[in-house]
Amino acid sequence: MRQTVAALLAKDLVLELRTREAVPAMVLFSITTYVVFHFGLDRNSIDGDLASGVLWVTVLFAAILGINRLFVAEHEQGGFDGFLLAPVDRTAMFVAKAIALFAFLCVVELLAVPAFAVLLLGPSLGQALPELLLVLLAANAGIAVVGTLVAALAIQTRARDLMVPLLVLPLLVPVVLGAARASAPLLAQGGAGPLPGDWLALLALYDLLFALIAYAVFDFLLED
Repeated sequence: MRQTVAALLAKDLVLELRTREAVPAMVLFSITTYVVFHFGLDRNSIDGDLASGVLWVTVLFAAILGINRLFVAEHEQGGFDGFLLAPVDRTAMFVAKAIALFAFLCVVELLAVPAFAVLLLGPSLGQALPELLLVLLAANAGIAVVGTLVAALAIQTRARDLMVPLLVLPLLVPVVLGAARASAPLLAQGGAGPLPGDWLALLALYDLLFALIAYAVFDFLLED
């Protein structure tokens, strides 16, 4: 299974490097959204709960762009048929796609989070950065798992661009809520507070639960 996952992941990463369809669009959307918030809020800077909410709502909507494109190549070029005929574990495609989406989100945040700090954030990110990285990684994992499952469900429908946000937004509410609550003390005006371990643990538990569900049903979903 490892070789299959590695081959599929390498294919997705090479395809993205050649076409540049998902990641640049996600980065541009994130930065543009922060610019809109910068002028729309009519404030010099934000912090705390508001800053955390703006950060994670933007990440969530940017992720939808990547989720929409996740299985497009397989659907349009017959990749599903070839994969079903191959003598490999079919859940390898889920693992590879989830890792690819996780990697896309990490790359986007390497550019989007500094842009957020420059355009909107009042407190410095320096002190909060190690803890914020943990929250980002945990939230990215949840978005990648849920997004991959929803993308596989929606790709067979005619209105997949509409179905993805309708399905993924309710399922990712716990992820965004946990990430926002965990990040809020880190972005406080008076300096980064302690990381709320309970919210981070809840986020990790949701990630694990959905990963197990998605891993269990993806095989049957791919056959249908």
